[in-house]
Amino acid sequence: MAIEIKAPTFPESVADGTVATWHKKPGDAVKRDELIVDIETDKVVIEVLAEADGVLAQIIKNEGDTVLSNELLGTLGEGGAAAPAPAVAAQAAAPAAAAPAAAAGDDQILSPAARKIAEENGIDPNSIAGTGKGGRVTKEDVVAAVEAKKNAPAAAPAAKPAAPAAAAPVFATGDRTEKRVPMTRLRAKIAERLVEAQSSMAMLTTFNEVDMTEVMALRSKYKDLFEKSHNGVRLGFMSFFVKAATEALKRFPAVNASIDGTDIVYHGYADIGVAVSSDRGLVVPVLRNAELMSLAEIENGIATFGKKAKDGKLSIDEMTGGTFTITNGGTFGSMMSTPIVNPPQAAILGMHNIIQRPMAVNGQVVIRPMMYLALSYDHRLIDGKEAVTFLVTIKNLLEDPARLLLDI
Repeated sequence: MAIEIKAPTFPESVADGTVATWHKKPGDAVKRDELIVDIETDKVVIEVLAEADGVLAQIIKNEGDTVLSNELLGTLGEGGAAAPAPAVAAQAAAPAAAAPAAAAGDDQILSPAARKIAEENGIDPNSIAGTGKGGRVTKEDVVAAVEAKKNAPAAAPAAKPAAPAAAAPVFATGDRTEKRVPMTRLRAKIAERLVEAQSSMAMLTTFNEVDMTEVMALRSKYKDLFEKSHNGVRLGFMSFFVKAATEALKRFPAVNASIDGTDIVYHGYADIGVAVSSDRGLVVPVLRNAELMSLAEIENGIATFGKKAKDGKLSIDEMTGGTFTITNGGTFGSMMSTPIVNPPQAAILGMHNIIQRPMAVNGQVVIRPMMYLALSYDHRLIDGKEAVTFLVTIKNLLEDPARLLLDI
């Protein structure tokens, strides 16, 4: 009886998906819970696993095909996993049967001691010229080959540069070659949402700068103790920004709101989206109820998201929702940018590179670590005064981190 391989049930926010990669071919043996096929959606890549042992009997949806929730992707032959085993065993038996003959042939020209040394050092006996009786490879011959291999470091580096040449980029110097590849669903969705945000919002950006002296001093003083106290969780800058943002959102609820038709929805919680770069593009997993989280919980959550994004393991639930977003272009060296709001959110905070700059402090010119902040916001919902004051609040909280603890 054939077992159906179906697409997973997509959440309401995901209409359909695309078959990204089949990891098995028809006729391949499959074990229970083994990865069979990847489904790419607008947000994440979903892995479809085998429900039982068997053989992939049929592929119905090929790579690149669009699929809906619970749509049939292919079929699995029940109990077929054991069927190919005799054939495989037979194939394996043939070389195994030939092995003694080969071994016997090797024994005529290779002594046991020499064989052991060759195996331990990855030396092919056939590449060694034997000096023993009848062309027999002696222990001394193998030792000499091992020494020659060790004393020839120049040969390996000389051969290595050839590898990049084989994988040369499509656009080499003077080459007018073009390469056309389909846009991934994630990249297409990002493009769609960015255009939607700019065409449907009255979007403005306001800027300020923050002196990072106190935050950097606090981090430098306590980072080792923090890591030891929280089971290896490292103290970064993002947790300070998340805490400052959640405090500012309490004071300015419109920045944490969203527009739904003709209604304004005010959220009594702060679900902070943290923009994370991945191989597939920019993804924004969400820290739920960030206003209730400690610095350690925030840092641990961000680190977990970063690893999952790198491995392509973020779930749809982790990517859905969010009432406010923080993006850190400073990670890549950006000094200034105008981030685009992620609908239906009303605002996004942009962090940038920390630069040592001369600043006037109490009538004196001093060098301070400064960062430009950018707040892009939907002017339909947030007034300019509200946006500016919100950003100044974040600035004040970061320049005097004790305010975060004292709630002042």
